[in-house]
Amino acid sequence: MDQKQTSHHTNDAYACVCVCVGVCECVLQYKTGGVCLGVCSYSLGVSLPPHAAAGPAAHFSSLRLLETLEPSGMDPFAFKPLVFLLCFIGCCTGQGLLPQGPLDAILGSNATLRTLVDSPSFAFITWTFNDGVNKAINIVTLSPSSVNVAKPYQGRVVVNQTNGFVTLMSLKAEDSGDYTINIISDAGTLTDDIQLRVLYPVSDVVITPNPPEAVEYNSTVVLNCSAKGSFLMFSWTNGTTAIVANSRITLKQDKTSSVLTITGVLRTDLLGPIYCTARNNLQTAQSAPFNLTVYYGPDPVTIIPQVVQPFIRSDANFTLSCSAVSSPPATFTWYHSQQIMGVSGPVLSLQAIKDSGIGAQLDNYTCLASNAKTLRAVSSPVVSFIVMDPISGVRITGPTATLIAGNSTANLSCQATAGTVKTTTWHKDGKPLLASSRVVFSQDMSSLMINPLQKEDNGEYKCHLENPVSTEKASYRMVVNFGPEPAQVTGDKQVEENRRAVFTCAAPSIPPANFTWKLNGTLTNVTTEKYVIEKADLTNSGTYTCEAYNPVTGKSTTSSFNLEVKKEGTLDHGLSDGAIAGIAIGVLVAIGAAIALTVYCRQKVPHCCQPCRKLTRSDDPETPWRSSGVSIESPY
Repeated sequence: MDQKQTSHHTNDAYACVCVCVGVCECVLQYKTGGVCLGVCSYSLGVSLPPHAAAGPAAHFSSLRLLETLEPSGMDPFAFKPLVFLLCFIGCCTGQGLLPQGPLDAILGSNATLRTLVDSPSFAFITWTFNDGVNKAINIVTLSPSSVNVAKPYQGRVVVNQTNGFVTLMSLKAEDSGDYTINIISDAGTLTDDIQLRVLYPVSDVVITPNPPEAVEYNSTVVLNCSAKGSFLMFSWTNGTTAIVANSRITLKQDKTSSVLTITGVLRTDLLGPIYCTARNNLQTAQSAPFNLTVYYGPDPVTIIPQVVQPFIRSDANFTLSCSAVSSPPATFTWYHSQQIMGVSGPVLSLQAIKDSGIGAQLDNYTCLASNAKTLRAVSSPVVSFIVMDPISGVRITGPTATLIAGNSTANLSCQATAGTVKTTTWHKDGKPLLASSRVVFSQDMSSLMINPLQKEDNGEYKCHLENPVSTEKASYRMVVNFGPEPAQVTGDKQVEENRRAVFTCAAPSIPPANFTWKLNGTLTNVTTEKYVIEKADLTNSGTYTCEAYNPVTGKSTTSSFNLEVKKEGTLDHGLSDGAIAGIAIGVLVAIGAAIALTVYCRQKVPHCCQPCRKLTRSDDPETPWRSSGVSIESPY
């Protein structure tokens, strides 16, 4: 049977294909009706000449025959049964051809079998699968011109014809196993394999406790965490802190569960929430937050405030509160001087003390915390105090009539409607008010008299009343009318035509004075403290008289002011500050330049200063300096 006959023989029966590389024996069964028609040692149904019985020639002949077979339309996977035998005597295994395994993928997802060779040169690439139980089966055969996928994988396999990558889609559990790649080229054959593990999704992570509640120091707690998935690993956390084994805590794990055992459980062991996390190389799932009730306490009782002033205001928002760390929460009972009170709960209010008819004397108060589960009872520290009424209803009474400086007298009185006043002090405008020849206080400081009133007595008066539990104050604003004081007018005395002129009249007064203005004795319509002329003209020149009048004191005062309006351009405004500064800077620059030039001439060009003459002082006042007539000749 020659090569041509073998390459184009498409008998209705079936055949097996053998690729021989190097020196090996390979039997080709080419059957018709079950009868073997030929045997080859090196290639597909071809008896090679003796000189080609070994070495690369046999390998190249095999590749040429396969290349001849491929375009002929003969699909190796169409043969029944398929036997695609690779003989590797004299070949090398492709170290590092595939990534280090195993390759993990989730059930139902896609997995790509990648090579570490970028765009390899090949005649054929084959992928085979072995699940470790059944015979290895071919998945795909790839040549530069075609791709042949085995029927069981058609529709589930995508092949990259450039680099030989194979993607398995919609993974099944039975896809787990070893995948082998063979890259056949003129240089030889490379082979490598990788394990694919199809993992079930991680799910249904659940914590189950035993018992459902515990007592601190007394109970042993067992928590079981179960989950679904493949190759599971478990971890436990208390909040965000990892739970690790110690003398009281043990951890055990099997394929689908983990057991956490805590002996002599403490409240902090399961403070929580507790989480169990199940994971594999691809997925992680966490349980719902879990909390286990651990009874404990009460711990030492804290009473607030711990330090109390000797006196407590009877109307204060004052309470005593007790707290103790406890589970379940502790119950509290209150005691007054070691006698039980009809008050329960963590808070004792001041109103409850007054309702009990106590507090007027110095008494001791404590609370007792109890836990019904642990049967422990702990007492709080003792606090002591007296309940006292505070000062209230403080007000200052003062004169209601109009007060005029120099003519009036003022009496101020500070009183409280409740509470006992121990100390009274007075302030004016935030500063202590002291006695003087005009200011006189009563013996208990509850009232004062000012006679006579002056303008300086205007301001806010405050009285401060104090006792051991309170400080209260009241204020009174006194208005002393005075003025107006002598008026004073300020402004520009000269202004050019069409310029704005403004002058102001000031006359301190309470209440503020009313103003009128006259020009050369004639009343104007200006009634404010400022007189404004937007565009002055020559008719605005003259004497302006300001009159300030206080309608309460009935006093008035005047002041006059002369304004001269000049024609535009006739008023010497002088140099501006900017101009003066510019001139000064220019002079300094000129002086610096002259000094620099002189130094340069003396150092570099001595003759540039010749001839030079010596100056001497003269007795003639018209010419105080004169030349001596001495010339210094240049040596050049």
